[in-house]
Amino acid sequence: MPHIHTNPGEHDHTVCIYVVRTDTPEPLCLLHMHRKLGKLLPAGGHIETHETPWQTVAHELEEETGYELSKLRILQPAARINSLSECVVHPLPVVVQTHSYPILNHHHTDSSYALVASGPPLKPPSQDESQDIRWLSRNDLALLSPDEIYENNREVYLFILDHCLSEWEQIPTQEFTL
Repeated sequence: MPHIHTNPGEHDHTVCIYVVRTDTPEPLCLLHMHRKLGKLLPAGGHIETHETPWQTVAHELEEETGYELSKLRILQPAARINSLSECVVHPLPVVVQTHSYPILNHHHTDSSYALVASGPPLKPPSQDESQDIRWLSRNDLALLSPDEIYENNREVYLFILDHCLSEWEQIPTQEFTL
């Protein structure tokens, strides 16, 4: 979806989807080459006006990586609210942060989710999405230059590798309502 807000200083709400494969000798992190920005990014996109963040995760994940949400697990802290009266409870993001979006001189407030895959996606990304998908180890991430990756994306992946994989629970994604 295109940017909802395009004036300087405005904010769009986005999601980032950090996918880690654990069926390999060491965990691997999924990044794709963003066609407009020319940098490696996690999957993600703008939350459309008729979607929740979790619904955006589901469709952006499939479009940009080929993964079906139901085939993955989401990392969640052990202490969390699992239900509320008269509400739908969504998974907790690893982090919610705001950063500038340089092309439009505005901001993205991003909810970042950590998902675990136990194999490759069953299909390729959608034809209109980047086909340049890369699986990177911790060492590969460390070697990327600032021209190749935004530092905040590297930092989130390192936090997931260092803390979330070992300290958080892996929950089936179907436990959360779309």
